[in-house]
Amino acid sequence: MLSNLPRATDPALLVGFGTDDDAAAFKVSDTQALLQTVDFFPPMVDDPYTFGAIAAANALSDIYAMGGTPKLALNLFAFPSDKLPPAAANAILKGGADKVLEAGALLCGGHTIEDKEPKYGLCVTGFVHPDKLLRNDTAKVGDALILTKPLGSGILTTAAKAEMLESADYDDMVTVMTTLNAAAQRAMQGFTVHACTDVTGFALLGHASEMATGSLVTITLRADAVPVMDAALRFAAMGLVPGGAYRNRDHFGCSIAIEEGVDRALQDVLFDPQTSGGLLISVPEADAAALLAALRKSSPWPRIIGRVEPFDGMAVRVCNI
Repeated sequence: MLSNLPRATDPALLVGFGTDDDAAAFKVSDTQALLQTVDFFPPMVDDPYTFGAIAAANALSDIYAMGGTPKLALNLFAFPSDKLPPAAANAILKGGADKVLEAGALLCGGHTIEDKEPKYGLCVTGFVHPDKLLRNDTAKVGDALILTKPLGSGILTTAAKAEMLESADYDDMVTVMTTLNAAAQRAMQGFTVHACTDVTGFALLGHASEMATGSLVTITLRADAVPVMDAALRFAAMGLVPGGAYRNRDHFGCSIAIEEGVDRALQDVLFDPQTSGGLLISVPEADAAALLAALRKSSPWPRIIGRVEPFDGMAVRVCNI
């Protein structure tokens, strides 16, 4: 679909759509680069305010994944005006506005259209020093990999839609998805980080595969070290897995080797599409423990989950230990 699109070039364009990065980057000066991203989707939870907050956190995350700070945001809102009550529409926008405010950015308007199904998200502009710009195709052999949030949101939102998710598990899921990656971005600033991306629709294995392929390395993940939300494994074992997980497996599976003995339910979690997931950080192994400690000052979730190896023919290898 993209093969015949014109490719405009500019010496100031640091990151365009020639890679699988999270946002575009344009050098404004020797000390400042502009970051721009856009993301929106239909509801994954029933509560309008929560939906707006999750969608906004998800869009803002692309700026954090590039090492930047969000500054401006514009709403993207599609909805059926004859079916969605004004109070619900307001709640969606309020959820997003509160997250933008929490991020320290400015919400400056946006655009609405009629649609059969509500869809909401943001176009976000941020800034980063050009020397601090993070990409997903620059991981180095010998790096350790840190994941900052637990997996399982796709499986748990599927369970919630089936009215099978207990309130405590639902609350935990919402907490994970509405937590900004701002603290993780701030923690990274004190360290040499080689590569970073956020884990969203392509799942941990898909985004790890993109990082490995772009960096010409093999990423080895320890299945037992990956943080997973409570109940996600149980529902995966029951077969309550979103279709996106199977599409991710079909798309990325040929470049991923999973060691025999890795539980099938855990495999499904690793392919589970995430919404507003955590950051996957590639950092020199010598700095990994210190960065992990810095990340854990604001969150209990971050874990060291693997390392970067020389390319051995596969993008990602998943091991038991």
